Amino acid sequence: MQEKVYVVGAGIIGVCCALALQRDGRQVVLLDKTGPGAGASFGNAGAVVNGSCVPTATPGIAFSALKMLLNGPLSIAPKHLLSTLPWLIRFLNQSREHHYSHNAKHLVALTEHATDSWRKLLDNTDCAEMFKAVGWLRLFESTASFNGNASAREMMTRCGTDFEILDAQQVQELEPQLAPIFKHGCLQKDCHFISNPERMLAGLVEHFLQNGGELKIADVQDIRIADQKISIRTTTETLTPAKLVLTAGAWSTRLSKGVNYSAPLIAERGYHMMLPATSAISRPIVNADQGFVISPMETGLRLTSQVELTDVDAAPNYAKIRSLLPLVERMLPGQQLSEQSVWVGARPSLPDSLPIISRHTHPDLLFAFGHQHLGMTLGPITGELIADLVAQRTTKIDLHAYRASRF
Repeated sequence: MQEKVYVVGAGIIGVCCALALQRDGRQVVLLDKTGPGAGASFGNAGAVVNGSCVPTATPGIAFSALKMLLNGPLSIAPKHLLSTLPWLIRFLNQSREHHYSHNAKHLVALTEHATDSWRKLLDNTDCAEMFKAVGWLRLFESTASFNGNASAREMMTRCGTDFEILDAQQVQELEPQLAPIFKHGCLQKDCHFISNPERMLAGLVEHFLQNGGELKIADVQDIRIADQKISIRTTTETLTPAKLVLTAGAWSTRLSKGVNYSAPLIAERGYHMMLPATSAISRPIVNADQGFVISPMETGLRLTSQVELTDVDAAPNYAKIRSLLPLVERMLPGQQLSEQSVWVGARPSLPDSLPIISRHTHPDLLFAFGHQHLGMTLGPITGELIADLVAQRTTKIDLHAYRASRF
């Protein structure tokens, strides 16, 4: 009987790892507390940003963060400030020029494979029609905000990320139903859009199950190693996998403590609001001045925003996402927009903006978490790399920069 590989966490990273391992000929069991794609993978903007290279910690981020705290998408829960402070100090340290350049180099080393890895993943599935080649558009209402983004565009140029600068007329030609309030745009043409992340995850899991994979709904309490054997304790049983891949997103370090591993992983929470469906836009659009994204999902127009640094299980605060609705109405005049639903999810973020894709010191325990805003972008390439590690093959990317031991 073939040994089973267990994957703990059924978000986009876990599902992609499970599929890559399965395509390698392995028996795979996918474990999740609530089911596939119920966390951050459910509520994101749907963007697959090929060539994304700008880390969150950029030079000057301390000043920018202060402005965003006062009037913008960033918030820090006061009662969690002390517990967040060590992460913030590490994060600010990563904004130094040499760290910034290093992190950008190794971020694009992953994201430049995003489109090809997604196409490979979708081969022979029924999900490819949701993967749309429409690009990723960032818009600026003022020349000041456009100039303020110059360092990011400089890094994109250094990293070989393709983009096109648009003037006001070109923005209107590309998205004619937008209000004529944007003076500048930046279009990354080779990016894709997943028009229904929930349905995409469900379709990929169905493909996994049809090809012999197992999905087990289980509340994992901890992971242990004793006598060189890995065990997974759930609320109902103890499992003993031959190999285990931990892909539990923002909850990963809670589980890794049982195997004597800790990383500075924070729950960077984001919110969305669903609005009525509209054909007014044809791609995800970033309003750079106001700090939000609108995406034309199958299920309606999705407004996503916010970076909320708090405990992963803290009660949500929907006030800020609701306050953005008038700004969306200003962008899309004449549209009947009203709140249909709101949602909150936790992005697993590390100070250097790089994920952990690595072995534990135990050779049969692997980690794949910390993908921050780029889970949808990096899911398939992460799965390929984990499959290579399990098979002890040489990986297409040098994984030293993503090693668990860097923290």
